[in-house]
Amino acid sequence: MTVNPASANTVAMAVLNAIQNAVIMVDANGLIAFANWEAEAFFGASASHLARYKVSTFIPFGSPLLALIDQVRERRAPVNEYRVDLSSPRLGQDKLVDLYVAPVVSDPGAVVVVFQERSMADKIDRQLTHRAAARSVTGLASMLAHEIKNPLSGIRGAAQLLESSASDEDRSLTRLICDETDRIVSLVDRMEVFSDERPVDRVALNIHSVLDHVKAIAKAGFARNIKITESYDPSLPSVFANRDQLVQVFLNLVKNAAEAVSDRPDGEIQLTTAFRPGIKLSVAGSREKISLPLEFCVHDNGPGVPADLVPHLFDPFITTKTNGSGLGLALVAKIIGGHGGIVECDSQANRTTFRVLMPVSKSAAFDDITPVKTSGSL
Repeated sequence: MTVNPASANTVAMAVLNAIQNAVIMVDANGLIAFANWEAEAFFGASASHLARYKVSTFIPFGSPLLALIDQVRERRAPVNEYRVDLSSPRLGQDKLVDLYVAPVVSDPGAVVVVFQERSMADKIDRQLTHRAAARSVTGLASMLAHEIKNPLSGIRGAAQLLESSASDEDRSLTRLICDETDRIVSLVDRMEVFSDERPVDRVALNIHSVLDHVKAIAKAGFARNIKITESYDPSLPSVFANRDQLVQVFLNLVKNAAEAVSDRPDGEIQLTTAFRPGIKLSVAGSREKISLPLEFCVHDNGPGVPADLVPHLFDPFITTKTNGSGLGLALVAKIIGGHGGIVECDSQANRTTFRVLMPVSKSAAFDDITPVKTSGSL
């Protein structure tokens, strides 16, 4: 079959422009011979403008990219380089990229450079890490339930028998044994939630009724003296979810926020909801991307999460609390992931946001939500 060269070129251009990474071709003289749409956005210039200059014009002086291009030309073999810093006044700050550089066989001296920004790569890595961690803690929870709880019950029973005949001094030790075994059993019980893979009942829910319920619980207990405000989108469609699990999710997030601002006289928690079209997520086993337009946030004006902890915040056993187990946010990530959504954290001094993104209920209509007050405080 004969392929029309013009048609083939059109198809190739369409494919390159569909790639979500910046792609450029550098000719033997170092000029930028081609740039796809993502490359135009990456360099902040049109392809016609880029074609007038050498690639060295747009990247920082002494960048490893130039050495990689020379290496590929010399060896005529592709190379990868990870976490290359291209930050500059021209390209902007935090331009950390992975590079793939390959020779163009049909054009001696020319190379193709693919830029993958680490911000997106890190998000993908974190999602995969969270899933792997969830699987690990699921297996650990099953093992703990079987191998630890049974011996603990025997230890507690023996301590109770000793307590009846022990002296006052020894009785405090047997009481300590009972208390500590109860504490370990409680921890194992919390971990068993991760190994529970039974399907849950889900229905179309008004998220505002869930948040109002969570707020009422918080104000009656751990957030009694903390100001809580809300800013809701009253036209938000329903979310397809299990009510009890969503209450658990937002109770955990609000409790964390309350602990973060508890020492501040101006401490405040804000609950917000919004519709954000355009956010989509690829899931395993499906060619389609799932839209996640429902955004539910818990904001606080606490000191923020340490920067080195943010990437691992949803991993099991990661916590900033002195006596924390590090399972609360891991459970949040598991529940939201089981509902087809994602949870993220953006944190800086005086402003931390936990953002939950979820799909719309398939049966939901935009007018099926009873309007609620759009702002207020307790």
